[in-house]
Amino acid sequence: MTERYALIGTGSRAQMYLQAILGEHSDVAELVAWSDTNPGRLDYYEAELVALGGTIPKRFTPEELERTIAEERIDRVIVTSPDFTHADLVSRSLLAGADVVVEKPITINVEGLAQIAAAITESGKNVVTTFNYRYSPRNSALRRLVASGAIGDVTSVHFEWVLDTVHGADYFRRWHRNKENSGGLLIHKASHHFDLVNWWINASPKRVYASGGLRFYGADNAAARGLGERPTRETGAGDPFVLDLAGDERLKGLYLDNEHHDGYVRDRDVFDEGITIEDNLALVVDYDSGATMSYSLNAHSPWEGYRVMVNGTEGRAELEVIERGAVLIGDDGTVVVDPSANPADSTESLLRPEGERILLQRHWEAAVEVPIPDGIGSHGGGDAYLMDHVFNRVTEDELGRPAGYGDGVKAVSVGIAGNLSLLSGLPVQIDSLGL
Repeated sequence: MTERYALIGTGSRAQMYLQAILGEHSDVAELVAWSDTNPGRLDYYEAELVALGGTIPKRFTPEELERTIAEERIDRVIVTSPDFTHADLVSRSLLAGADVVVEKPITINVEGLAQIAAAITESGKNVVTTFNYRYSPRNSALRRLVASGAIGDVTSVHFEWVLDTVHGADYFRRWHRNKENSGGLLIHKASHHFDLVNWWINASPKRVYASGGLRFYGADNAAARGLGERPTRETGAGDPFVLDLAGDERLKGLYLDNEHHDGYVRDRDVFDEGITIEDNLALVVDYDSGATMSYSLNAHSPWEGYRVMVNGTEGRAELEVIERGAVLIGDDGTVVVDPSANPADSTESLLRPEGERILLQRHWEAAVEVPIPDGIGSHGGGDAYLMDHVFNRVTEDELGRPAGYGDGVKAVSVGIAGNLSLLSGLPVQIDSLGL
C-alpha cells in the first residue's frame, strides 16, 4: 500500500527523503504536500522534481498544516525543519491524525518533549526519530560486538568526536549558532553520539556533568588571536573560513538565490558577534547499568572523525573512524578537502588515511581486528538502510536499530542536562528533568 506523505522543511537535509520517495521507495510512498517558510527553496526542489518526471506536491504554509493533513489524507509527516520548530510541528501533526518521521534531535528542551509526549498520548499516533548513524556498518558492528559479550559487562566508555574546520565551522555560520534555535552542539550534533552510546551499551543515561565554552570561533576569540578585520563576501576569496555560496551550485540555488524571501543568510562569518553555542565540550555521563562515559567534542579540529573505546570486565573494544584526514590550503589559497590533493612536498608530512577499524582485545590475548561490512550511501553507509526501515515501517531488527520517541528522548536528555550543567557548574540528574 502506498502511503501519503507531507514534508516540512526543504533545506539540504530534505534531499535524502525526496530521493527515497521518488526512487527506491516510490512503491510505498507518495509525496503529496510540502511546506517551507521560504518559497524559493520549494521552487528549487520543484524544478528538480520536474526534471525527474515527478508529480509536484501541493504547497501549504505552516499555519495550514492541520487542514492539509485532513484534506490531503496524509498518513505521515516528515519534519526536516530547524530544531526549534520540531516540538510544535510534530505535536500538531500527531493531533491532526498523522504519524511523524522527525530528524534528530526530536526537540531541544524539556518543554518540547512534554508537548510531544502529550500529543502522542492524546492522538495514539507514532513518532520515528531518524538516527542514521545506527545504520552505519561500523557502528552496527560495534553494537554486535558489545552485545556478544566479548568484552564482558561494560564498565566505561571514552568517546571523542572531532569536527574539522570545514564541517565544524559550518555550525557557526548557520541558524545553529544560536542556542535558542538548536540547543547547541550538545543537542543538535551530539544527540547522534549520545544515542549511539545508549544503543551500543543498551543503557539509559542517569546523570550528566558538563564543561565547555566558545573558545575558537566568535568575535572575542578572533580578537584575542589578532585576526584583525574579517573579510566580507566580496573580499573573502582565499580565507579558509569564508564559505563561497556562489561557487556551489546547490548552496547557491537553495540559499543565496533565495535570501530576498526571508533574509536568512547561510554564510555568516564564524567570527561574528552574538554566537551563543560552544565549540569545545566535555561530559561525564553515568548510566543505569553502572557504566560511565567520558565524552568530548571539538568543532575546529584539523581532521574529522571519532574514536570510541568501550571497556568491559573481560576486555576492550576500540573503534576509530577517520572521515576526512586533513583540511589543507591549496596554492590558490582555497580550502582543499580531498586528501589526495595534499600540496605538501615534505616526505615527513603525515596525511591521515581515511578509513575505519574496530579492534577487540580480551584480557591476556592479543588484539584482533573485527571485520566491518561495506555500507551504502552517506553517514558512514547508513542512510540507505535507514530509508528502507523508515518507508517500510520496520520497527525492529536484530540490532535494535529502528528508533522511536523514547530513543529520541534519551538522546536529547543528555544534551538538555548538559546545557543545564554548563549553566550551573553542577552535575544534573536526568530524573530531575521529569522526562
